[in-house]
Amino acid sequence: MATKDSSTLELPMKEIPGDYGLPFIGPIKDRYDFYYNQGTDGFFRSRMKKYGTVFRTNAPPGPFIAPNSKVIVLVDAVSYPILFDNSQVDKENRFEGTYMSSPNFNGGYKVCAFLDTTDPKHSTLKGLFLSTLAKLHDKVIPIFISSISELFTNLEKEMSEKGTSYFNPLSDNLSFDFFFRFFCGGKSPTDTSLGTSGSKTVDKWVFFQLAPLISLGLKFVPNFLEDLVLHTFPLPSFLVKSDHKKLYDAFYNSMGSILDEAEKLGLKRDEACNNFVFLAGFNSYGGLKVLYPSLIKWIGIAGPSLHSRLAKEVRTAVKEAGGVTIAALEKMPLVKSVVYETLRMDPPVAFQCAKARKNIIVSNHDSSFLIKKDELIFGYQPLATKDPRVFKNAEDFNADRFVGLGEKLLKYVYWSNGKETVDPTANDKQCPGKDLIVLLGRLLVVEFFLHYDTFEIEYGKFLLGSKVTFKSITKATS
Repeated sequence: MATKDSSTLELPMKEIPGDYGLPFIGPIKDRYDFYYNQGTDGFFRSRMKKYGTVFRTNAPPGPFIAPNSKVIVLVDAVSYPILFDNSQVDKENRFEGTYMSSPNFNGGYKVCAFLDTTDPKHSTLKGLFLSTLAKLHDKVIPIFISSISELFTNLEKEMSEKGTSYFNPLSDNLSFDFFFRFFCGGKSPTDTSLGTSGSKTVDKWVFFQLAPLISLGLKFVPNFLEDLVLHTFPLPSFLVKSDHKKLYDAFYNSMGSILDEAEKLGLKRDEACNNFVFLAGFNSYGGLKVLYPSLIKWIGIAGPSLHSRLAKEVRTAVKEAGGVTIAALEKMPLVKSVVYETLRMDPPVAFQCAKARKNIIVSNHDSSFLIKKDELIFGYQPLATKDPRVFKNAEDFNADRFVGLGEKLLKYVYWSNGKETVDPTANDKQCPGKDLIVLLGRLLVVEFFLHYDTFEIEYGKFLLGSKVTFKSITKATS
């Protein structure tokens, strides 16, 4: 039997359009469209134009990394939340899309991100994450302010010496430094065997896991060669074993109290440590690796008018509060809206995937569709959060979109693998650091406009995010 709700009863039932093509050939053809012929966004937009917002296709990477590439794609704001309903979908092994990287990347453990909510260990691990974040909440602002000082020093040095500054590596160093200090009692990663290479070590380790979803875009490398290397077979974990060991040892030797708490819950210290390395390195650092350049990109594109408004709001609130505090942040609605709008435009994780636990009836704005038990459901979030029937001028960045009454639209912001209006629990798959990531986005904007009045950038696409370079920057005059 298919499950229904009151909304689906009013809409006509339709067959899900689209097809998978010929066996083996269809997935390969769609993979080439995804990476080379159309690009990720073009791949989904072209099929949405042809079929609507619910359709069948093959999702990457296909054989041989993920033998089952046949998915039902959701790209509208109404159907998308079925992916968050754990009573109807199973997310075992689905964190990275249709495939799962080897547990050998994580010390031989299947970490929490790959566990379904029905696995007893899921609630134990995620409950530990949530309790740890709650205990450390008062450390966020002081650690962040300490960590970001080096970014400003290096940014101004590069601008002085070169006339430009490539933001991404500065941002990556900030993000890794913050998360290491946050989970490791304030200890700097430079005081461990990682030295100054922490972010680069994480990048290499994560790249090998996400390679099936990445196109390098190198013009001197033929498409067939890149496809053979990155998308045909999984990259072996032994090539980054030493990198993971460096990360593991640095965290293991620096977060004793958290691992003590894990043992009290019945977890092995090494399993807990591997989970926190993944949480800090893959989830959290990986999220900011996309979010921070996107924030600077969209604010930079908006130009001096928005910069002036942000600077005024930030400086007024900080002056009234006597510093950067939670109370001051709550008096900055424009700052918060800018962060939410960036997460809407460029969600750090573009794909969600799940398997139907049973027959499901899912609806978009106009129709209902039957998804059968065990079929894979694949969400492409950058289209779902640009649904023109929910957001006015959905393709445009609007800094004020979520100010005042606009906050009602936050329920359609899905970047955290859940609705922005819902808080994560130990029994769901929503990002445990949801509120922390939003706070860190707000803090970047605040600290930036305490230091600078305006800036100009160049930007482009870089792997799974944006590449941003400062062309000019004006220090704060008031």
